[in-house]
Amino acid sequence: MDTRFLESFVHVVEFGSIAAAARHLDLTAASVAQRIKSLESSVGSRLIVRSGRTVKATVAGARVMANAHSVLREVRDLRSAASATELPAGPLRLGTTPTGMTGMLPPILRDWVKRYPQIEVYIEPAATVLLYSRVLAGELDAALLVHPLFDLPKSCAWKDLRHERLILLTPARMKMKDPLETIATQPFILYDRKVVGGKMAEGYLKSLGVRPTVRFELDGIESIAKLVSEGLGVSVLPDWATIGLHDSSLRRWALPEPCPFRRVGLLSLRSSVRAPLVAAFSALSEKHFQPAQ
Repeated sequence: MDTRFLESFVHVVEFGSIAAAARHLDLTAASVAQRIKSLESSVGSRLIVRSGRTVKATVAGARVMANAHSVLREVRDLRSAASATELPAGPLRLGTTPTGMTGMLPPILRDWVKRYPQIEVYIEPAATVLLYSRVLAGELDAALLVHPLFDLPKSCAWKDLRHERLILLTPARMKMKDPLETIATQPFILYDRKVVGGKMAEGYLKSLGVRPTVRFELDGIESIAKLVSEGLGVSVLPDWATIGLHDSSLRRWALPEPCPFRRVGLLSLRSSVRAPLVAAFSALSEKHFQPAQ
């Protein structure tokens, strides 16, 4: 069985579309369809069926899907272990939050390309919750993300890279004497309360008895920063490295103590064939972000 065909099958079922899977794999829809037919011929059963505008797994296909991810993971591990160099073969499968993709990851990747040009890195941007589950499932080797508000399983390793205190973000032209008064009186852009930083901001303001007038609520620090720069409100956010870095229309303000912070770092599994790759990536990360602060 060609594992490329199994991978194509998995993507077709997960996307619910041959065309969508083809775009993800950078193949033609005809090529993906042929791969599915070859896989079906190999296993002797029909694996997908069209249902309206989508494609779903048959009963046999669902059984194959139940084991497909573990089979593909074992094949990746085997290929990595077969490396004749000091490090396992790649790719290093790395997850990152969208903000991490623009703020933390580029300088680390520059060092990685210089140090390990032969080792490919597969990058998957996603929300912290999804990245966490994919690392635990072994589908990603490591992820740059925000530490959850609970203890990690003992099977996980964590490396702190940044501590990001909450700040008040305002348009640069705004005059201010008291940050809490500004939050209470100005239109407020609320950081999504379903994410770690948003929960921290909500809890902090409640503890101080501050009730802002919410105009918008959304996830995405840089998206919120853009709205603030347009004069649409103020916001309380983690002090992410790229906020207002080159934007003269924004200004950061410190908040009264005790001000909480979120932990940003590298999550991985302790036991993995590609653990040495993760360790090498972690060492390069430390050069840019240690000590966490």
